Amino acid sequence: MVCKRKCAELQRCTPRKQPRCAFQEAMENGEERGDSRASTSSSSCCCQPSQNESSEETKSAENTDINQLPSSILLKVFSHLSVKERCLGASLVCKYWRDLCLDFQFWKQIDLSGLQQVKDDLLVKIASRRQNVTEINISDCRNVQDQGVCSLASHCPGLIKYTAYRCKQLSDVSLCTVAIHCPLLQKVHAGNQDKLTDHALKLLGEHCKELKDVHFGQCYSISDEGLVALAQGCSKLQRIYMQENKLVTDKSVQAFAEYCPDLPFVGFMGCSVTSQGVIHLTRLQHLSSLDLRHISELNNETVMEVVRKCRNLTSLNLCLNWTINDRCVEIIAKEGRSLKELYLVSCKITDHALISIGQYSSTIETVDAGWCKEITDQGATQIARSSKSLRYLGLMRCDKVNEETVERLVLQYPHIVFSTVMQDCKRTLERAYQMGWSPNTSTAS
Repeated sequence: MVCKRKCAELQRCTPRKQPRCAFQEAMENGEERGDSRASTSSSSCCCQPSQNESSEETKSAENTDINQLPSSILLKVFSHLSVKERCLGASLVCKYWRDLCLDFQFWKQIDLSGLQQVKDDLLVKIASRRQNVTEINISDCRNVQDQGVCSLASHCPGLIKYTAYRCKQLSDVSLCTVAIHCPLLQKVHAGNQDKLTDHALKLLGEHCKELKDVHFGQCYSISDEGLVALAQGCSKLQRIYMQENKLVTDKSVQAFAEYCPDLPFVGFMGCSVTSQGVIHLTRLQHLSSLDLRHISELNNETVMEVVRKCRNLTSLNLCLNWTINDRCVEIIAKEGRSLKELYLVSCKITDHALISIGQYSSTIETVDAGWCKEITDQGATQIARSSKSLRYLGLMRCDKVNEETVERLVLQYPHIVFSTVMQDCKRTLERAYQMGWSPNTSTAS
């Protein structure tokens, strides 16, 4: 006889899984060969699960699949997939997964950027089935036309963010429809759309009072007329960025300074703006980021006055302004009490500008002086030595700065990132090695 206590202790062990058919066959053979064989079999299998236990475990194993998880967990897993992966992958597995992929939470923020297979019919289907879309990104979707955007906008009144970079095929009709049907709109990024005109901007100013973030860079038909109307109607604007808009002049800058007093981010890169317009930005007490790259008529006095008056300025971009000199940079370093980023690529500065930054500023962390031909070893060494806040120094194509000097500075000041052609190449190779890349020596010859 088998000791019940001993057998009970053995049965607490984790049972070894066996195929159901094999276990049943062994039991049948034991019964046919008599009680002695059966008792022997039972004694030898005292540490193995009984027939009922084994069948229950096998049945449980068969039923344990991913679909047994709560739908909330599966939805969390699917949330890490892109729209393309959900639509062309997960939704094709089974009907249950298809229904999960159609859950409303996945269709509130839709990112279709760069998908050339996206056409109007897809936007129409989304609009007909999902009316809770809050964000849509169709940047670089070359096959989307006005009809698709209009259908989506007319069915989604809760749209908050609309992004459509480089959709040159779209006209005013798209943005006009978005402006009329989506009064809660807060963000419009429609850069590099050649057909966009002032009419759409006027409608945005008329209907979208909650608008906070706009980007119309390289929309060459936009002029002061549209931007002034936008500024007058959208007083809550937090960010305005224009780039190479040649029809945008000082009148637009003055309008934003007058009608959007809480504006913290302003960018007029390459626009037809002069110092007479920029000086109006001194009204913006909350201004924190200012991009004035490639302003043809920007003088040093205006820049210094803006830095003096805008005490919350943290980022200032003056790249490609040939008139910015050492005296201007010195005043910026002295007066910019909150300044952390200063970009001076291709400005008319020398070592004195870098030395002034290191000497007078305790907040500036990023300085880019690339392509400033008069910068030498002395300026790079002095700013690295004297600045306690510096974390990045751009010296790209500063040809009078020797690479040996930069190598020494890298070792001496490891907390500072020095950017030159050689140093950037080294960092790129280092990242490649960390990601598992190795040079193919077999093809070196």
